[in-house]
Amino acid sequence: MRAERGPFLTVAAILFGLLAISNLSKPLQIGPHTGFVLFGERLDGMANLIAGPIFGALLATYAYGVWTMRRWAVPLGGLYAAYVVANLVLFPFRTPPPPNAGPGWQVFGLVYAAIAIGISGGAWWTLSRRRDELG
Repeated sequence: MRAERGPFLTVAAILFGLLAISNLSKPLQIGPHTGFVLFGERLDGMANLIAGPIFGALLATYAYGVWTMRRWAVPLGGLYAAYVVANLVLFPFRTPPPPNAGPGWQVFGLVYAAIAIGISGGAWWTLSRRRDELG
C-alpha cells in the first residue's frame, strides 16, 4: 500500500506541476521578464528555448513523483531544492532589478525566497523523512 501524500505534499505536487507548465511556456516569452532563470541569470534566445522546457520536464517528473509518492523523487527533490537556493542567491548579482524598482522589490524578493525555499525544501525534507513509506 502506497503512503498517503497528506495536504502539504499534495499542494507541493500541484505547485510543482504548475511551475512545470510555466517553465515549458518560457520559450513563448509572454511579457518582458518571462525568460527562464538559470543560476540567477534570466535567459533569452536559444538558451531560453532549451533550458525552459528541460526544467519544465524535470519539474513535471518531480511533480509526478511527489503526487505518486515515489522514492526516486527524494534525490530529485534534493537537487531541485539546492537549485532553488542557488538561483535565489545568484539572482540579485546576475539579473539587475528593473530601473523603476522601489523598496517593494526587495520585500517581494524576500517573500518569494521564503515561499520558494519553504516549498522546495519542505517537500524534499518531508519526502526524505518518509522515504521508507515511498513506493
